[in-house]
Amino acid sequence: MEKWAGITTNETMFLWQNYWWLIVAVLGGLFVLMMFVQGGQSLFHVAKDETEERAMINSLGRKWELTFTTLVMFGGALYAAFPLFYSVSFGGAYWVWMLILFGFVLQAVSYEYINNPNNLIGKGTYKAFLYFNGIVTVILVGAAVGTFFTGSNFTFDPATKILEWGTAKDGMNLRGLEAALDFGHGAWFNIAFGVLLLAIARLLGALWLINDIDNNEFPELISRIRATAKKCFVVFLIALVVVLYGLVMMDGYAYDIHTGVVTMEAHKYLHNLMAYGFIPLIVFLAGAVLFLLGIFQSIFGTSNGGIKMSGLGAVLIGIVVFAIAGFNGTPFYPSYADLKSSLTIQNSSGSLNTLEVMGGVSVAVPFVLGYIAYVWYQMKKDGPITKEELADPESHAY
Repeated sequence: MEKWAGITTNETMFLWQNYWWLIVAVLGGLFVLMMFVQGGQSLFHVAKDETEERAMINSLGRKWELTFTTLVMFGGALYAAFPLFYSVSFGGAYWVWMLILFGFVLQAVSYEYINNPNNLIGKGTYKAFLYFNGIVTVILVGAAVGTFFTGSNFTFDPATKILEWGTAKDGMNLRGLEAALDFGHGAWFNIAFGVLLLAIARLLGALWLINDIDNNEFPELISRIRATAKKCFVVFLIALVVVLYGLVMMDGYAYDIHTGVVTMEAHKYLHNLMAYGFIPLIVFLAGAVLFLLGIFQSIFGTSNGGIKMSGLGAVLIGIVVFAIAGFNGTPFYPSYADLKSSLTIQNSSGSLNTLEVMGGVSVAVPFVLGYIAYVWYQMKKDGPITKEELADPESHAY
């Protein structure tokens, strides 16, 4: 295999590549927040009767479209700016991505039919689909993002455009599923990352339900949600320690922005946290503090407004995770099978013309976010979900 050709250091091109990775990081952070829907779905077992269950389903069912919108924006930004990542990742690790997308399809179908009378496969089946989306899909997303740090098992020849998956002699070839099964190549970290994302999603889901369901009409449900979230918080702390240990201690992938040569660097991701005047570290710590404050406010306390602080904290944490994975001379999709096949924001991006044209399109991103905020407000302006609303045939109730 030929090595990558020297990477252009054209200042304009490099700025556009960094600009688009920043957009990806912001959308990734927003996607972490919006996964509160998946996290809430994993809490359906807390409900003890049909009314409580319907309250939870309606609270989350009115927001799943916004999660999907954020996912589409996130994926669209990656595809537009870094098309080689799409071709390599989806061309090689297609099983993990197909399962993730399948989980979101199941979610959409389930909310449409779960409470329809005489539905073909029964309410229990649709609940199982929502559990799959709320647990398995979230863990798979986390494990997939974990490979941004541990690497994947592929080789890619830029001259012939030939991709080969599973080429490492000591690695597995499960078309992406090895991320959670090949412990010789970081599966422990990927799984911990997936569990951490699940714990964050469940905590955000609990905070959302506490905020969106009338606490006075459903006091026992809210109490059980808080009790379950406290147990989840313990899992969150354990997974967080494992992931932080991995990020700080593992050897990371680094590349020379002038030559494209990829090497292993001790404590690379710790260095990235401390780069740019410690800005990533400061933002991460600010996000962590906000996330914890919201939890202590609404899960260990009696307030119902913790989702605001924890939600903002989750966004900031997500932004930093993607930032340290792709900035500061870091391959964001590294290959442990062949270092020079690793993808960076420079060797996987579209042309300068593409980045500039799509840069104009990116002006629409704030409008899409504004749409999300507007829809959110419209759905919340009538206050928390009540039993009267669920019983009203004129209301949009699932």
